Amino acid sequence: MTNKRIMITTLLLLVALTVSACGGGGGATSNQGSEGSSGSKDAEKTLRFATWDTGDSLKVQQDIAKLFEKQHPGVKVQIEPYADGFDQKLAASFGAGNPPDVMLMWDFPTYYTNLEPLDSFMSKDESLKLDDIYESLFNYVKVDGQTYGLPSGFTTRALYYNKKMFDDAGVPYPKDGWTWDDFKAAAKKLSNPAKKQYGFGIRTSNDPYDLQGIVWSNGGSFVSADGKEIEGQMNSPETAQAIQQFGDMLKDGSAALVGGKNQMSGDDVFKAGKIAMWESGVWPLEGFKTAKVDFGTVEMPVFPGKPVKGIVALSAISVAKQSKQKDLAWEFTKFFVSNEVIKMRSNSDLPIRKSLVQELKFDQNPLYVPFYNMLERSDNTPSFLLNSNWKLVNRYLTTAIDSVMLGENAQDALNAAVKDAKKYMDKK
Repeated sequence: MTNKRIMITTLLLLVALTVSACGGGGGATSNQGSEGSSGSKDAEKTLRFATWDTGDSLKVQQDIAKLFEKQHPGVKVQIEPYADGFDQKLAASFGAGNPPDVMLMWDFPTYYTNLEPLDSFMSKDESLKLDDIYESLFNYVKVDGQTYGLPSGFTTRALYYNKKMFDDAGVPYPKDGWTWDDFKAAAKKLSNPAKKQYGFGIRTSNDPYDLQGIVWSNGGSFVSADGKEIEGQMNSPETAQAIQQFGDMLKDGSAALVGGKNQMSGDDVFKAGKIAMWESGVWPLEGFKTAKVDFGTVEMPVFPGKPVKGIVALSAISVAKQSKQKDLAWEFTKFFVSNEVIKMRSNSDLPIRKSLVQELKFDQNPLYVPFYNMLERSDNTPSFLLNSNWKLVNRYLTTAIDSVMLGENAQDALNAAVKDAKKYMDKK
């Protein structure tokens, strides 16, 4: 009996072990099979992301992609760095019907027909926290009332000044609310052509987009509010005066042209202490710190009796209308404007979220405050958002402005630009 009991007990144990093994192994096999199948399937999910960034900024984008992949197992973010050829490569990809799923974007009038409207995604996704994003930035990502991208970073333009050069010349530091007359008077005192030292640096080639804030501040404009007229706008006395003042500063030696071919950039000339004031976005700020330049920033000057106006340079992120994985593309888009990612990009762009600005104390940092103050003054609409042919018109405007810097009268140059460019205003 004893042997029989032992045999029965042994058989029962074997059966139990077998059942247990089958149950556990079956489940494990099933799970592994499911995970393996899912992993294999997810591994096939490749999200293409096009960027114009290069160098250190591209490295940041790569780190962002890795973080997204970590938080979304089975997804591979394929970065496509188009660099200086961004527009050409992006346009070609749309033309070929093979665009990236998501991409950095700023030129919405040109590309919006190829982009997915995001309003429906935004309205049903409370985690996006739209109220935390500066509202005025959405003016730059909408066409005909629809939203084609999410703001991801921005800068306004302010004035950098070299404190040591001001101290050496006995000139008080500029303050918010100072006038263009104050600015020009300071620039003269800070200039010493014999030492190749100047009060202000003016770009050899100027982008009219960047100068719009100054033109608006004088009550001028490049185009009418409805985007249909440049006559009496681009060549108005107010517009001409705003441009002429820089030509005059070059003539009287209180400013110097910088950044021409085979010349140092304006940022480098400022670092070298050869210009006391430099107008720019936030981009060179960290570089000036690294170079140990003792500098401050201040809002752009005002024209007496007129409110100062600013211009925003915005970077946004968009989804291609032809993307076959729009939900995943939206996940990346939303992730790209999260505080976690914005913080990673804060060395190249200003944060778009109010909560992050407070967390980083940018709203208390005197070097950053002028840029956010200028954002509050950036309520005008840029020309390229008002007329679909603005790129054609802009060529003539650019030539006119550059000629003013080379000595031509601003009114004459702008009159000629208007005469030559008017034919493009109504062109379909």
